[in-house]
Amino acid sequence: MSADPISVDVVVATFNRPDNVRVCLEHLARQTLAPVETVVVDSSPHRLTADVVAGFPGVRYVRNDAGPGTLATSRAIGVAETRSDVVAFVDDDAYAEPHWLERLVAPYVDPSVGAVGGRASNGRPGEEHEGLDAVGRLLPDGTLTGNFAADTGRDLDVDHVLGANMSVRRSALEQIGGIVDLYPGTCLREESDIMLRLGQAGWRIVYTPAALVEHVAAPYTKGRRFDLRYTFYGHRNHVVLLSHAFGLGAPILRRYVGTSLRGVGDAVAEGARSAVARDRTVRQRVRSLGGKALHASATLGGLAAGTSVAARTRLRARRAGAASVTGG
Repeated sequence: MSADPISVDVVVATFNRPDNVRVCLEHLARQTLAPVETVVVDSSPHRLTADVVAGFPGVRYVRNDAGPGTLATSRAIGVAETRSDVVAFVDDDAYAEPHWLERLVAPYVDPSVGAVGGRASNGRPGEEHEGLDAVGRLLPDGTLTGNFAADTGRDLDVDHVLGANMSVRRSALEQIGGIVDLYPGTCLREESDIMLRLGQAGWRIVYTPAALVEHVAAPYTKGRRFDLRYTFYGHRNHVVLLSHAFGLGAPILRRYVGTSLRGVGDAVAEGARSAVARDRTVRQRVRSLGGKALHASATLGGLAAGTSVAARTRLRARRAGAASVTGG
């Protein structure tokens, strides 16, 4: 007797990108495997995206009134609004190839698989050959590798996947307590939180390059990629990630902080060397030193903020645990 087919829903979380949503839904309409349901979760302050979704019969529009910087909340709303065995997430600026969903779901035939992520093409020549041996890894120093444009030619077990093109088994997500939103600002690491906790719970995380999307990387809602805001939230959210997945006193968190502090020292030293370089103008020296100092400050601020949030989160969890014991 053959097993029942795995059911899947698709969730698109969006903010202020109605034109991207339109193209995204056009691609989803051409899938070789149709989802049970497609849900768009919108945190925009207007109805433009709602009007776009209305033009796609069968696609459901849901509000997230928490606004920008709440991507994880939008994902959680999408999970709550659906019922299938697997929930697939695709970014509003990620356009799925026709076989995307069919190939993304295929690894779930193995009951030990808790999440599956696919490949994202960024349109950069040669990217499919980069990082073939380092896709989605959590390194001993607490940093993460990406390389999610790599075409490895086969499925790989990984530590985390790209949020723009990922899926999760509903029962696995429920086992780890669902999606939590501890990642404001740029929302960096919100998807990694899900993956690391799944891995800690014993589930396999699979990268399948055959499940392909074109990731056009639409502009950020606020700021730019790799600006000071990005640096601050990158470090802040990474500290929260490692603390939430492994504990505030985990050795891997201490190693990450140490690695980051060494990076700050290297940046300051490089800035100082630039400040006395005779082959540069005074203006170039000042700009170089100032830029290094600002990014160092953003890094230090992010580490401090992340540590504070991690400590408060741990304290709340302890209080909640104590209250449940007392109440029981």
